Amino acid sequence: MIRVSFVSIPVSNQDVALQFYTEKLGFEVVTDQPFGNGTRWIQLRPPGAQTDVVLFTPPGQEERIGGYQNIAFTCEDVVGTCKLLKERGVNFVKDAERANWGGIEAIFKDPDGNTFVLANPNE
Repeated sequence: MIRVSFVSIPVSNQDVALQFYTEKLGFEVVTDQPFGNGTRWIQLRPPGAQTDVVLFTPPGQEERIGGYQNIAFTCEDVVGTCKLLKERGVNFVKDAERANWGGIEAIFKDPDGNTFVLANPNE
């Protein structure tokens, strides 16, 4: 069976991104090691997830930093999670609300301006 192992999030400063994703979002470090040319391979796991995120921008791909990312995160309680994350300083550009597809969704940004959906289709 094929599964998704990780998805990459392009970042400009790996230290700042690591702090945000671990301290504000609560992700756990799977791997943090040198990757060559002064970069690091930082692989994180959201609690309970099977797919990891990697904080790494390949050389020449810097234009990917700071835009909408095709990654949607999910949780059991979007409204409650938004409240908790806002208390931790996460910037939401769209508060939790019922989406036209039926579930609850919100949109937040990381320190680089990468934008992500936080949703639950069953809420």
